[in-house]
Amino acid sequence: MGGLSALDEGVTTCRACPRLVAWREEVARVRRAAFRDQVYWGRPVPGFGPADAALAIVGLAPAAHGANRTGRMFTGDRSGDFLYAALHAVGLANQPTSTHAGDGLTLVGTRITAPVKCAPPANKPTPEERDNCRPWLVRELELLRPTLRAVVVLGAFGWQALLPVLASCWRVPRPRPTFGHGARTALAALDGGAPLHLFGCFHVSQQNTFTGRLTPPMLEEVLAAAAGAAGIRTAGRA
Repeated sequence: MGGLSALDEGVTTCRACPRLVAWREEVARVRRAAFRDQVYWGRPVPGFGPADAALAIVGLAPAAHGANRTGRMFTGDRSGDFLYAALHAVGLANQPTSTHAGDGLTLVGTRITAPVKCAPPANKPTPEERDNCRPWLVRELELLRPTLRAVVVLGAFGWQALLPVLASCWRVPRPRPTFGHGARTALAALDGGAPLHLFGCFHVSQQNTFTGRLTPPMLEEVLAAAAGAAGIRTAGRA
């Protein structure tokens, strides 16, 4: 079935959701005035990070003028600015900014992905679009399973979308764990291996970061706890 690089390549060619295909390509044609001279990615956005990651960060979907423009998760918008600054602060990224593919950014034991791979109108994918995209994330986590020990989920949508995906490799209890900032639970592995530590965190959207609902210290605290649970040794910010 191929490894993670083959999966990522397959993601970029998906056209399963007509509404999302039309929207992402329209945005890439029209473009925002500030980026009028740039060539937009305009395709589904694969995950970003090493194939042997011990920690995964799961968001919602690419932003129309962020990842849909740059081709890399949480890259080129203010949500990404907030996230990567925090990742750098706790030692999970080699630099605090992510502006474009090829900017030198690398992640430490961490992979960033999303349950929906295409930018949706108004940042709101439909339940059908979420379900259409689910097999990509299922396979991604199956490939990460040998090394994956912790997941940070950004936002309630990502939490609800991820729980059915996790059931392919881990035992998800019923009633299902409830999302909340700072929520934490451990899921037993179906193969008897190491458990998965699941963390909840408010999404890094401007609606949360501009209002102070999510602050840098709040995000850094969750990321540091998740890195510890994943067994990632970091030096933090120099």
